[in-house]
Amino acid sequence: MTRVGIYIQVPFCQTKCTYCNFHTGVVSSARFAPYVSAVCAEIEKHRDFYANAGVELPATFVDAVADTVYFGGGTPSLLDPVHLQRMLDAIRRRFASVSAEVTLEADPETVEAAKAAAWVRAGINRVSFGVQSFSDAELKATGRMHRRADIYRAVPILRDAGIRNISFDLIAGLPGQTRESWRASLDELSALSPEHVSIYLLEVDEGSRLGAEVLRGGAKYGASTIPSDDDMAEFYETACVLLQRAGYHHYEISNWGKQGFESRHNLKYWRREPYLGFGAGAHSFSGTQRWANAHDAAAYVGAIESGRLPAEQLEAVTPESALEEELFLGLRQLDGIDVGRIERQYGVAVAPRFDRLMSAGMVERNGNVMRLASNKLSVANEVFVELMR
Repeated sequence: MTRVGIYIQVPFCQTKCTYCNFHTGVVSSARFAPYVSAVCAEIEKHRDFYANAGVELPATFVDAVADTVYFGGGTPSLLDPVHLQRMLDAIRRRFASVSAEVTLEADPETVEAAKAAAWVRAGINRVSFGVQSFSDAELKATGRMHRRADIYRAVPILRDAGIRNISFDLIAGLPGQTRESWRASLDELSALSPEHVSIYLLEVDEGSRLGAEVLRGGAKYGASTIPSDDDMAEFYETACVLLQRAGYHHYEISNWGKQGFESRHNLKYWRREPYLGFGAGAHSFSGTQRWANAHDAAAYVGAIESGRLPAEQLEAVTPESALEEELFLGLRQLDGIDVGRIERQYGVAVAPRFDRLMSAGMVERNGNVMRLASNKLSVANEVFVELMR
């Protein structure tokens, strides 16, 4: 029996954050229902769609069990709860479900008591909050709709509705962020005590408004006040210390959870377990192939309505690429890589690939386990680049 994760992409937002380069859009709510209908059709007929698009699901997928569902985006909490119910019903008709972790990404300002109660009735049991910061000045600079007060208003609503698994996202390196404001955000997060925390370093992409402003050398969107790379690394290291003190288990470079509250869905990505993505821009991995749907939501809906899956980036997973994924994704997890297992599974010696990194103090080995050095987590990307040379 194959256990799969189901990812549903909802590419709609109320506004576009200045740092965002995702394929999301601000559209009329009238476009929500046709999009949801297309997603439901893709779920219901996914085998036929896949066959016509050249996707070959392994035979083990015949009786696949969906044990995680994740609504990501975008801002899925913008949808009417009826829309979320429809998509979950479609999943349940096509996939058996056992103790599923069902996550909804939500922005704090979108949370209302009636909606939260409807989410729980639909089967949603985990909410991932795009908090980003507890500083109103930082939130305003990045174009976020919510403010600090919205976070404090939303959390009790979710708790009262029966949500016992809440995750907070914070971003280190927002324009105008200081050591003091970052520490304050971490302290307020700890006081609210979510079950899970994700910390991301700001990535300034030239495809975003903020990134374009940085390239121009301008000051709009706070571009001239972005903390330095060294400051961001310091912010991250501060988070590592404070979250540990607050009782969180650091299990992946960017993720912490209280005991038993690690993200079951995201662990599938890092452990190379199968997942199927539905919706515009959603990615899938069967174990033998990877593919993605076209990003444009209107084009996606049109294709599904015409009986065609707009699949792109379809590629077979070669043993060589699988091995690289094992090493890269394995090092992201603080439990590290079981070198012996990988060498047995792939029939190659991988330990020598770490010799240079070990000499440089970037990785550590304990028996068969190789992991990032604890003082190199903030510069993990540099380690990954060296490893893949």
